[in-house]
Amino acid sequence: MEAISVYWTTGCSSCVRVKEFLTRKGVPFESINVAKDPAAMKFLASLGARSIPVVVRGREFTFAQSLDDVAAFVGIEHVVDVLAPEVLVERWKAIMDIAATAISKIPDAMLEELPAPPRARTVRDVAYHIFQVPDAFLQVVNDGLEDWTVVANVDAPPSLDTAAILAYADRQRAGVAAWWDALEDRSCKRPLKMFYGVHSMHSFLERSVWHTAQHTRQLLWWSNENGIAIEKPLTEQILEGLPVPKGLWE
Repeated sequence: MEAISVYWTTGCSSCVRVKEFLTRKGVPFESINVAKDPAAMKFLASLGARSIPVVVRGREFTFAQSLDDVAAFVGIEHVVDVLAPEVLVERWKAIMDIAATAISKIPDAMLEELPAPPRARTVRDVAYHIFQVPDAFLQVVNDGLEDWTVVANVDAPPSLDTAAILAYADRQRAGVAAWWDALEDRSCKRPLKMFYGVHSMHSFLERSVWHTAQHTRQLLWWSNENGIAIEKPLTEQILEGLPVPKGLWE
């Protein structure tokens, strides 16, 4: 088999997860951090890959948003249990509450700090991104959006202060609650067509929940490092059963 490469960047939740997955499965790979290699994204663009993480073999690639896709691409088994949709939604609500509480403690003057250089992603970006995840989810399940990266991967407007981020957060939290309250088929088996293939709503829900949790972990870590009191911690009970990576940034 040709050599495998993983293209990733610092702080990307799926990037951390796919590297840990391949390592755990004993699949060797070259690790390429696009934040340190200006030519990397040009190469990915030549393949037709427009976002990361990406697993590459020769001129073939798969997006790494789904570990099922990665496992099929490299030829290994991957069978896991997934929490029930109703459990995932309750966990998501709790995680978003914890994130919003943490954001409320951040002084506006600290929003431009970089929690994980060399990536030029600010604290503002991380805080905003936590709620871009449910925003993207809702646009996929409600409106049929396929490329949710156009929502989730956009940097926060530099004019956003803490109050504005919290207002955005409140809208997404209300949106998730309204979606779930109105959902008739709570099995969440409906297939969703997205830029990396067709996956069930259940799998995308799980992905969105642990994705939110991972970035909340990052924000809580940064807050603690900078002397900002953690009023509501992200407990083991909340994270139990979610496929959150062990690593925080890389």
